[in-house]
Formats: sequence, structure tokens, C-alpha cells
Amino acid sequence: MAFWKMSGSGNDFIIIDNRDGKMNKFDPRQFIPKICARSLSVGADGVFYIENSDEADFQWQFFNSDASVAEMCGNGARCVARYAFLNGIAGKNMRFKTLAGIIEAEIKESVNVKVLMTKPFDYKKGIVLDVAGSKRELSFINTGVPHAVILTDDIDTFDVFNTGRAVRYHDYFAPKGTNFNVYAKTGESSFKIRTYERGVENETLACGTGSVACAICAVKDGIAKSPVTLRTMGGTDLMVHIESDEKVFLEGEARVIYTGEFTEESYMY
Repeated sequence: MAFWKMSGSGNDFIIIDNRDGKMNKFDPRQFIPKICARSLSVGADGVFYIENSDEADFQWQFFNSDASVAEMCGNGARCVARYAFLNGIAGKNMRFKTLAGIIEAEIKESVNVKVLMTKPFDYKKGIVLDVAGSKRELSFINTGVPHAVILTDDIDTFDVFNTGRAVRYHDYFAPKGTNFNVYAKTGESSFKIRTYERGVENETLACGTGSVACAICAVKDGIAKSPVTLRTMGGTDLMVHIESDEKVFLEGEARVIYTGEFTEESYMY
């Protein structure tokens, strides 16, 4: 089975063309965690199956590394868009279907891709929760998937894993849980961001929907103006263009790392 390994600002993904249905014989609950296991197989934060669609250029199935299904992934959307363009599945301007709705994407210069995100909703500010024995004030917004957000001054020493895990499983966000982000101001409209991702169950090097969540909260709080730049833990920048409450774009790199073929030994263990 052929696959591509791609990275969107540090989020890495396995992308498989399933327009012929070849992946349907595999149980994703068994297959996905195995090929996403680092050191034992390819390793990735998630897996995309590219499939046919009657409503758009194509559609995807998206699995987190634990085989849970997520509605949307901003960094993954850019990788999938560039994959589709490079493989002749879609043109430079495309539309593809996700569980969060139809995504529009534009292939930019070099390795950059700009995507129109799904309409953000359910913004809340001033949520005070008891998190691991401490009171924390958070904001919340759904940018295709749910995100809790904290603005901090000590982002480099912030305990993202334990705090993120506690927020992710907090009763307030039950039953589906939430992703968790901390961000710190580094310039007039620039920030550094760290994210604990639901489904990966760990801090990741980048999160597109999380970056969009932080950017929207920053603009709503009056501490930034669009476009907002967020430096990820992967060392690259994501740019969020907020044209209105309903029209938000995410722009950043989507790099092809390598192409290959799975052997049975990569998932039969």
C-alpha cells in the first residue's frame, strides 16, 4: 500500500489514497494505532484516507493516532490539499468534504497552503474551572474541533501535559472532551503557542485548529489584530487571517517528507 508522509508545521500525517476502497478491509481501530506508533512503524499524529465525493473534489476520513475520529484538522487540511494538488486529484483552488463541513483551500507559493476554515462557534470567555487543584480561567471556542485556551506569561515552563490532560478530561467538557492550548504574546499581533491534542493525548509540535482558536480569542480580547502569527513548538509560523466571525483562514507550510509503501511488518505486530 502506497502512502505519503507529510508535515504541517510539525504535525505529521500519513496520507493514503482510498478512492479505490482498498483500506475498507482494514479495521482502523487495529491498523491506525500500529502505523502511527513511533519507532515501531511509520509514526504520525494522524492518518487521512482520501476518498471520492459527489459534493466536492474529494472527501477525507481522518483518524487521530489512537484511531479516534476527529471532525477537523487545520494542519492536516493543508497537507491533504497539497497532496491532492500534487497527485492531480484537485487544482490549485479546491473544495473537500470533512465531518466539520466543506473546506476550501488554495495552493500558494513554495510549500504554503491557505485554507478557509469551517465557521467557528460556541465562543465563551471567563470559564473558571478547578484544574488539578488550582483555579484556572479559560476561554473556549470550537474551530471545527473544541479548544480550551489560556493566555500565559510563562509559556516555556507551563506544564502543558498535566494541565492539558486535566482540562481535556474535565467534567465541564464531557463527554467528548476538548483540546487545550496555552499561548503567550511575543509581539503586536504575534504569539507563541503550545497545544495538548485530544486523540494524540500528548503535546504536539503544532495544531492548526488550536492556532485559529488562540488567534480568535486574542482578537476578541483586543490584544491582537488580524492577521495573527503564531510560532509553533515545531519552530514554524502559522498565520491566521480573520476577515469576519464566519470567515477565518489558516496559512502555513505543508511539506512532503517522504513517499513509500507499507509492508505487512509495519502493522502486523
